[in-house]
Amino acid sequence: MGIVECVPNFSEGRDEKIVSYIREAISSVEGISVLDTEMNPDHNRAVITFAGDSSIVVEAAFRGIKRAAELIDMTTHKGEHPRFGAADVVPFVPVTGNIEECVKLAGDLAGRVARELSIPVYLYGSAARIPWRSNLENIRNAKFQIEELREHISEDKWKPDEGPKTIGKAGACIIGAREYLVAYNVNLDTPDVDVAKKVSKQIREKAGGLKNVKALGFYLSEKNRAQVSMNLVDFKSTPVYRAYENVRMEAARYGAKPVESEIVGLIPLKAVLDTAAYYLRMESIPEDQIFENRLSKSMINDTLGDFMSRLASSSPTPGGGAASAMVGAIAAALSSMVASLTAGRKAYASVSSEMEKIIAESRNIMSEMNRLMKEDEEAFNGISAVWKMPRETEEQKEARNGELQRALVDAIGVPTRIAKGCRSILDSLKILAEKGNKNAISDVACSAEFAFAAIRGASSNVLINAKSLASGDECTRLVKETATLIDESEQILKEIRKIVDSKITG
Repeated sequence: MGIVECVPNFSEGRDEKIVSYIREAISSVEGISVLDTEMNPDHNRAVITFAGDSSIVVEAAFRGIKRAAELIDMTTHKGEHPRFGAADVVPFVPVTGNIEECVKLAGDLAGRVARELSIPVYLYGSAARIPWRSNLENIRNAKFQIEELREHISEDKWKPDEGPKTIGKAGACIIGAREYLVAYNVNLDTPDVDVAKKVSKQIREKAGGLKNVKALGFYLSEKNRAQVSMNLVDFKSTPVYRAYENVRMEAARYGAKPVESEIVGLIPLKAVLDTAAYYLRMESIPEDQIFENRLSKSMINDTLGDFMSRLASSSPTPGGGAASAMVGAIAAALSSMVASLTAGRKAYASVSSEMEKIIAESRNIMSEMNRLMKEDEEAFNGISAVWKMPRETEEQKEARNGELQRALVDAIGVPTRIAKGCRSILDSLKILAEKGNKNAISDVACSAEFAFAAIRGASSNVLINAKSLASGDECTRLVKETATLIDESEQILKEIRKIVDSKITG
């Protein structure tokens, strides 16, 4: 199984604090990335988009549903958008896996929600167990919402796929599996919601309109405008521009026109490029013609793929010093990540400023390590160039030896900076182990081990080059300084390990 996107819709679009608590519950699962949060006060609805490995997305979705059920009371809920429950609709979308895997995830989540939260669950989309429920509109729509479900849930037709045949304050939950869709809204220059409803009826597939398009008409009190709200279930068969143009055309029949449109949640790049190509009168815009795509691909090749290929080759550069710098950069990046997961969180408000400082320091060290990867190669190449210098005469030998000493100083300086930079990372990691987000404690452990490995690797490069220095005193000083650095670092690592172990096993 691979990466899965989940796009739960929650029945709260006015209270940012409640939505933030739900988002925190979702992101508390290690490895989950919350990609986007959208709130709409008129619909009284929030959409939180997150993604992660298929092994953890069910847990994240469950925590979000559980928190929503605790915080949202559907007995008092009002909003323009049709709704069944606090966690209204929870679809799983395959990113690198397939739809069958998402069907299993939907079933697993439905079982947990019913069993542990006593919330009735209806399965839709590809996860539907009853054919007519595959279409979300057949389950929950403008004419059949939570109020109607309360009256009819005891009937056989409305028996939940999982859970009790009763409705509590959290309502019911609709869980499913589907392919990627684009949620797209067009606002009209009229407050007349009847116009939006007439336009919606004309363009939705169910009424003979656009293929794979679902549409409803709403009134937005905040803007005093009517809105055509659409789900483009397959944006390839009905692209965004075609939906917009059909809304424009149908609205003109009633003397109205679009004044703005919006995407709810996230949209694939292809959907944007197809729309841009249409209005620019281009046949297509290849994704590799997008500057950021080309740059990103180039940077990845240069900084990771290319580096790893060269590291694996028979060439002596890059070598252990550059590899140590790369490991140090990873340690710094993880340090920044843990601090970022702590800063700004309500539960960690007292250490927020401390976390911001660690973020800045970690990113500076990460940048420094990236530079040192290249400088280590250059330093070794400098020594290699000296070895090729002629040494037939005494003058040539003296000149060669002088250049060698200078090259050795450079070759020692780079790994010294790598080791000291990673020593600073360990200092920050001890603070993160003690005060950072407890859900990221294993990332603290990884970062600490990486930082120490980089220190040992870089120190080996210092010591091997120190042996070739002409000055015995300088060599002795470097050996002693390096040993002290390693001992101090090892002591901090032990302290971090102790804190990590107590939090993981405690």
